[in-house]
Amino acid sequence: MAAQRRNLMQSHQSWTDDLPLCQMCGVGTAPNCVYGAEGKGAQGHNNEDAHLMFRGEDGCFLYGVFNGYDGSRVASFASQCLTAELLLGQLNSTHTDTDVRRILTQAFDVVEKSYFETIDDALAEKAHLSNYLPPHNESVSFHQSSQTQKVTERLKELEQEVSGGATAVVALILNNKLYIANVGSNRALLCKSSSDGQNQVLQIGRPHCTENEDELQRLTALGVDSGRVRQAGLIAGQSSTRRLGDYRVKFNYNEIDLLSAAKSSPVVPEPEIHGSQSLESVSGFLLLMSEGLINALESAHGPEQANQEIVAMVAAELAQQTSLEAAAQSVVERIKRLHHDVFVSGRQRASLCHKHEDMTLLIRTLNYPLAEGALTPTQGGRIYPVSVPYSNSQSTSKTSVTLSLVMPSTSSTLTNGTNTASTLEEGTPTPGSSQSPTATLQSTNTQTQSSSSSSGDGSLFRQRGSQAAQPDETGRVPPYVDFSQFYLLWGGDQNAQGGLGPQ
Repeated sequence: MAAQRRNLMQSHQSWTDDLPLCQMCGVGTAPNCVYGAEGKGAQGHNNEDAHLMFRGEDGCFLYGVFNGYDGSRVASFASQCLTAELLLGQLNSTHTDTDVRRILTQAFDVVEKSYFETIDDALAEKAHLSNYLPPHNESVSFHQSSQTQKVTERLKELEQEVSGGATAVVALILNNKLYIANVGSNRALLCKSSSDGQNQVLQIGRPHCTENEDELQRLTALGVDSGRVRQAGLIAGQSSTRRLGDYRVKFNYNEIDLLSAAKSSPVVPEPEIHGSQSLESVSGFLLLMSEGLINALESAHGPEQANQEIVAMVAAELAQQTSLEAAAQSVVERIKRLHHDVFVSGRQRASLCHKHEDMTLLIRTLNYPLAEGALTPTQGGRIYPVSVPYSNSQSTSKTSVTLSLVMPSTSSTLTNGTNTASTLEEGTPTPGSSQSPTATLQSTNTQTQSSSSSSGDGSLFRQRGSQAAQPDETGRVPPYVDFSQFYLLWGGDQNAQGGLGPQ
């Protein structure tokens, strides 16, 4: 069996070619990038992320994003093996929540054990060849030196073959219930419209990293000095405390200073499972994203509103794009551009944005409509928010205010739990209703909260049918924006100040 897995892995074949892809999700990706002093970027290594998006039998769906490091082998292997362990008859509608949790946990355990079986021969050869290396302080002959060089080169090849690991976030939908299984620092967000018309953003689970208090307590119980771990911030080069693969921290953890006192393996592949969460009558979308995407946005804008920003971008793209692939890719490109712009700006956070890792975003819609097509406003298409600079003659500051054009549909606000999201910086829109997001944009040159001069009921807009407006006898198309209320308010404001309104 181990030999079969090795041959399959080396031949780059997939175990899951016959499984149907889910058509209700889309994936966007971008490779890692390192910026030079002039702002130009260069890819540092091959893309190490992986993902899966399959539709199984009996109403079962499986999605996942895998963040690889030191190579793509573990991420690629895990995406294939985990699918084979979950969608080839192991799950069905009769399973309870307890059954699903058990099957998910067992699947992750099998994935790691199966991966180590594929590299056991290479590990054995590596251990054998290490015996032929002389001690550093021992002199060798010319012949021995030549042999030592060959052994050293082979050991480097073997190390590249066996090193590396991956973190994973996996979403399973069964019986219209959502389960999230997480290992490491990827992220899952669920955005759903509540009964009062608001979009609620839920982050499912927390990252398994050296800042997670629960993880530090787990390490302490194993005899590890969690204070040193927190201070170091990294374990064998990674911040994650749960991983797939990475034989160095699984087999040789006693040789790692931070982990040397551990009673058993401290870095584990066991997932933290959240669910089930009913998706009955839920309208919204599920987001799975790699650590590289999260870090890129948080490096550029800070972590405080990262979840709201990503959801806002997704909602805005879903309102414009006609495919989920295009929407997901547009969001990734937007974050990539924001990250780059902060670097070249030289602003306070520029030093944090000199590079980013591979980025992957998976969007799974839940009864959430896409754009109806690329129609112009006069053809009945959507009208999207624009930002209009406004100068207050009585103000001595340079603070700019923005004007949002609001669609006739019922607007809604974005909340994180019970807290309403603040206006986003860098011109990031805040989504509104699922059909036509209402957005308030903020100038990038101000730290104050901008205001909207549009009415929330969309009364500035005339209803437009799905067909294009017909020209009148003069050959003109009637305007789709009614400015009479604007002129009335403007005139009243100017007259109150002793000025003249529009004539």
